[in-house]
Amino acid sequence: MSTESDRVRVWLVERGYNNRGLIILKYATPEGDRIFRKELASQVVDMDTVTAAKDVSPDDLETVDETDEQKRYATEATRMAEEHDPDDRI
Repeated sequence: MSTESDRVRVWLVERGYNNRGLIILKYATPEGDRIFRKELASQVVDMDTVTAAKDVSPDDLETVDETDEQKRYATEATRMAEEHDPDDRI
């Protein structure tokens, strides 16, 4: 079990939808090499605050293998970090 100090800050880099009516949020590390993926029912998005950043357990991160995707995520994570406070609602 990870402690609060073990948490990793990730930034919102992508928001999409799937054919099941779920909103898919992707948060990436500043390097773009790992992502945290969260799926939400569209009905609960207002109740579950979508923020610019989240602090998550390293165990909840997936590796991003594709170099172009890593670069895109790194660019977007950096932009979000420069333009928003972590708790800003997005």
